Amino acid sequence: MNTEEFVKAFYSEKQNFLKEYLSEKSETEVGELIKSLNLTEQQTEIMKKVLNSSLTDIFYTILLGLDGSASIGGIQEMYDLKDEKGNQLSGEIEGYAYEYFQER
Repeated sequence: MNTEEFVKAFYSEKQNFLKEYLSEKSETEVGELIKSLNLTEQQTEIMKKVLNSSLTDIFYTILLGLDGSASIGGIQEMYDLKDEKGNQLSGEIEGYAYEYFQER
């Protein structure tokens, strides 16, 4: 795995959460709570935007935190992140994270 694939996997997870939470067949607690609100179509679109923005902020901040570009719990340092084959994943995360989470 390379750094871009790593970031892309996080982006894919974000998209999967968003899809699952807003699915009529969602079995997650978040999905059930959203369904219980009986939102109108317009309100559902607003909820989608709220969730999308929240998940983007969360995933983006975690990725930047791992790369040392943001703090995690008030601590800012770069982590030495490698895949199981020893490929270095940290050091280039910030650029890919911006591309996937801010430009899409």
